[in-house]
Amino acid sequence: MSPRTQLSLLPLATLLLLAATPFPAYAQQAAPTDPAADDVCADPAVDGACRNVPKALRLKLIAIPTILVASVIGVCLPLFSRSVPALRPDRNLFVVVKAFASGVILATGYMHVLPDSFDNLTSPCLPAKPWGDFPFTAFVAMLAALFTLILDSLMLTFYNRKRGGNTSGRRAAAAVADHESPAHGHWHGHGHGHGDIVAAESAAVAKPDDDEASKVQLRKNRVVVQVLEMGIVVHSVVIGLGMGASQSVCTIRPLVAAMCFHQLFEGMGLGGCILQAEYGMRMKSVLVFFFSTTTPFGIALGLALTKVYRENSPTALIVVGLLNAASAGLLHYMALVELLAADFMGPKLQGSVRLQLLSFLAVLLGAGGMSVMAKWA
Repeated sequence: MSPRTQLSLLPLATLLLLAATPFPAYAQQAAPTDPAADDVCADPAVDGACRNVPKALRLKLIAIPTILVASVIGVCLPLFSRSVPALRPDRNLFVVVKAFASGVILATGYMHVLPDSFDNLTSPCLPAKPWGDFPFTAFVAMLAALFTLILDSLMLTFYNRKRGGNTSGRRAAAAVADHESPAHGHWHGHGHGHGDIVAAESAAVAKPDDDEASKVQLRKNRVVVQVLEMGIVVHSVVIGLGMGASQSVCTIRPLVAAMCFHQLFEGMGLGGCILQAEYGMRMKSVLVFFFSTTTPFGIALGLALTKVYRENSPTALIVVGLLNAASAGLLHYMALVELLAADFMGPKLQGSVRLQLLSFLAVLLGAGGMSVMAKWA
């Protein structure tokens, strides 16, 4: 992850700390008048049989290394696939596995992150005005998707200008040189005499264009990785914070298993994108580190803020709800546009109906599996 991307994550930490800061005056204004809502917004300390602080702490301490290992395995599996011939990026099996992982990322946005945002921003613990009068979740998700499009486009332009140099000028000069070459004139003068020479020179001129196209695609793959990782990091820290601050054994126990599978499959999707970006070992290590440690970091942060963080406080609901909505919009855009549409409209899948159908089935399996997990996580 580039220093620019790392700096863009600093506001996330500020917002999460803001969520843990109590605002008595605002909470008093947001206090519900409905007696039923009073129970929902009550301090979790009054929970019944599910509240067990020592057992919850033990489960959270188990969750941190377990989720960390599952995340590392998931994101590293595609990176070691080059040693398996059938799983190399140019093989059909890799395309099918990547389609499965893309379905996982798509379902993460629609089935996990977006419903959480709706629950947060429509909570009875928030004042009816303005939170009950406007669909803030859908609005923020839409803005996040548009912002991701703008960021995607600008980052790609930046990379092309920074590393492309005067490629277009070189291509134009090569075309002019080809037009004015003696072989070009002899083609008109002597008919077929130098046809092979002209064809060879035309192929030589076309080769830089092919190289430049592959370089542009590589830059695009790298932009996809950085933007996708940013959205996953936001979601992972938020869900880890909620788990770490919770004292309910009934909530944490199924969440640990579900989060392990979630991180495993989501990591496979991100790992496939990292593999196609062809980063060096240092950059791969940074990306793997950020993905693998964000959820455990969120759990640790939740443990540290247990005394002050209350998930039903108005501030926490608003901050977490807005972050979830933004993350959902980003994941929707990346999964549909940069991963699924780019592959399904690309030459490899367009050239084989059988591979298209297999990939589509893999997408359905990945999205379906993550949708089932939404029951617990």
